[in-house]
Amino acid sequence: MSDSLTALLRWYAAMGVDIALDEAPHDRFAESAAMASRRAPSVPQDDRQARADHPPPSSVSPSRQQAPAPRQLPGFAQEALSQEALSQNAEEAAASAKTLDELREKLDAFQGCGLKNTATQLVFADGNPNSSVMIIGEAPGADEDRQGRPFVGRAGQLLDRMLAAVDLDRTQVYIANIVPWRPPGNRTPTPLEIAACLPFIRRQIELVSPRFIVCLGAPSAQTLLGTKEAITRLRGRWRDWSCGGKTIHVLPMLHPAYLLRQPAEKKRAWADWRLLAKALRDDSPQTLKD
Repeated sequence: MSDSLTALLRWYAAMGVDIALDEAPHDRFAESAAMASRRAPSVPQDDRQARADHPPPSSVSPSRQQAPAPRQLPGFAQEALSQEALSQNAEEAAASAKTLDELREKLDAFQGCGLKNTATQLVFADGNPNSSVMIIGEAPGADEDRQGRPFVGRAGQLLDRMLAAVDLDRTQVYIANIVPWRPPGNRTPTPLEIAACLPFIRRQIELVSPRFIVCLGAPSAQTLLGTKEAITRLRGRWRDWSCGGKTIHVLPMLHPAYLLRQPAEKKRAWADWRLLAKALRDDSPQTLKD
C-alpha cells in the first residue's frame, strides 16, 4: 500500500471514520429514482390522451359507487405519523420494564433506532445501580462499542481520574448514555435517534432513582433539560429535574472528550466536580456557581 493511501487511512481513523457500511459507495438518489420508475406503469401518451377524452362508462350504479380513496398525506406528514407511532412503541416498551435487566432486554429487542444496525452491540450501563449519583453521556464510542461498557476509551480514562479526584470510583456511581448504540464514525446522534431512545433513558433513571445526575456534554444536558443552551452556559449550576414523580438534582458538565481537545478547560471542569463533591457531603446541592 502506498504511503499516500496509508496516510489517508490514518487520517480517516483520526477523524473517527473507522467503520464501513458497505464495500462500495451507492448513489441512493439514483437507486430511489430507478425504483420509482419501475413501480410506475408505462402508458403511451396517445393512450393517456384518449382515456382522458373518453373515460369508460361506470358499470356500477351511482348509489353503489365506492367512496373516493382517501387523499394521500404528504411525505412529511407520513413521517410525523411514523415517528409518533415509533415514540409510542418506545414508551410502551420502556414503561413495561420493571427492573434494569428487563429494560436492557427491551432495549436490546427494540428496532426503532437505526444505529442498532451499524453498532457492534448495545452499550447499556456500568457501575452501581444503587448509587445516588448517575452519570449520563451522549453515546458510545469505538472502544465502548467493542467492549459493551460506557466510557472505557481515552475519555473514560479521564473520567475515572476525575472521579478519583473527588474520592469516587465506578463502584460508587452509575454510568449510562442518552443513546446506547454507537453512531458510525462517532458522529453526534441525530434528533430522531435521540428521540427514539429517550423513553428508555428516562425509564433507566426512574429505576435507578438517583439523587444527583451529572450530564456530560451538550447532547446529554440539552436532551434531559429540554434546552438548546450551550454546555458552556449550562455547566456549573445545579438544576432540578422531575422524573417519575421525583425531583432529581442535575449538574451539567463538560464532556471528558472535550477536555482532551481543550486541556485549558479542565480548570472549569474541576470546579464542577468540586460542586458535586460538596453536594454529596451536604446531601444537598445548596451552593450554586455563578
